[in-house]
Amino acid sequence: MGVARRGAGAVIERLRTGVPGFDELIAGGIPRGFMVAVVGEPGTGKTVFAIHFAWEGVREGDKVIYVTTEESRDSIVKQAAMFGMDFASAIDSGRMIIIDALMRGRGDEWSLEELSVESMVEKVIEAKRRLGYGRARLIIDSMSAFWLDKPAMARKYSYTAKRLLYRWDFTTLAISQYAITTSEAFGWGLEHVADGIIRFRRVIRGGRLRRLVLVEKMRQTPHDLRVHEVDIRDGEGMRILGPLEERAEDYALPERVKRRLARASEHYWGDEG
Repeated sequence: MGVARRGAGAVIERLRTGVPGFDELIAGGIPRGFMVAVVGEPGTGKTVFAIHFAWEGVREGDKVIYVTTEESRDSIVKQAAMFGMDFASAIDSGRMIIIDALMRGRGDEWSLEELSVESMVEKVIEAKRRLGYGRARLIIDSMSAFWLDKPAMARKYSYTAKRLLYRWDFTTLAISQYAITTSEAFGWGLEHVADGIIRFRRVIRGGRLRRLVLVEKMRQTPHDLRVHEVDIRDGEGMRILGPLEERAEDYALPERVKRRLARASEHYWGDEG
């Protein structure tokens, strides 16, 4: 049923994520009522993290609503099943609703007819009423789908969603997608509005893909400041392996800065010569 941690004289109720090793990084869990941005490139583990958060809610008796914009409902259910999480039974028993914003226009009760923040919020509130009173978890996977053709609106749309959903007792994971080709442009607006930021990354070391996670921000929380390595296994899901050791490249200047300094140095010494 979540955990309660005392801080500065106040008891803060926290919701566990269900990812082994992660809740220890954030003092036991995400504070109830927060909107947390989960950001990163494709393939870094954001959706798997969200699936864990949803399943932990089912296990703890929370009302769980999952909005999927980039995969179908069936895809999310199948992916969860790969990790031993039975979303299908949770849906059938009225503990969870998955709102499908990808397969629109099917006449499905829990599909969006148009991809807009307002339509999404209306459907989420309708789903909460259907599930009934009680603590609720909301996953929006992903928020960036709502502003793909107008990224300058990201902050406004994120604020609108947070304001309209606040009084419905949701603890929300809002996923934001970005790729190297778009830099981090699709994440900035959401990150300004969010109460917390969990950033996933990927690197190649020794010819092997490694997934990393960093808690960049979590209000009301003494969170870990180190980068941790993440593992994802069939039949189990995600777990935190531990912090990375300090490396020289963590403190090295970016290559573009090195090049600018080199050019400036050449110009200076050339003038002196």
